[in-house]
Amino acid sequence: MDPQLLETARYVALRRLQNAYADVVTRRAWSELDGLFLPDAVVEIDKRDGDPLRLVGPRAVGDFISAAIAGFAFFEFVILSSRIEIAPRGDETKAMGRMYMCELRLESASGRFTQAYGVYHDEHREVDGRWWFAGRRYHSLARTNLGDGADLDVFAFPHHLRLDAC
Repeated sequence: MDPQLLETARYVALRRLQNAYADVVTRRAWSELDGLFLPDAVVEIDKRDGDPLRLVGPRAVGDFISAAIAGFAFFEFVILSSRIEIAPRGDETKAMGRMYMCELRLESASGRFTQAYGVYHDEHREVDGRWWFAGRRYHSLARTNLGDGADLDVFAFPHHLRLDAC
């Protein structure tokens, strides 16, 4: 296959994977994460309010997110933009990505509408012609309407994470 066409096909497959993740989380369809994450995928979550959490496997990811958004009457996960580097260091079965996102949320108890912004640094792996999340590192970038008198918390960008690290 033409190298440019192959790269385009891989990019489309990886964007489909990202879009599927946003769809699964928005619909709260946790069992579908099994089709997106490798069983041993490690997900690190830095909410900037303590030590990062470390989750292993799609079930642990689903359990964490389910508990985290249980108090929202409305929740939508929105991909704002992304960047994907295919075959870093020449390995055609790997890709690295950076995905910027926003969570739109309506709290059940208070009726407050809040937003959270963040960035995922992703490691992808192709197995038997299919792309998967092999690892993720999430960092909160900002949160609005905190209810504690602050309208916005803003955090530094995690510049130490690079797309050519795998």
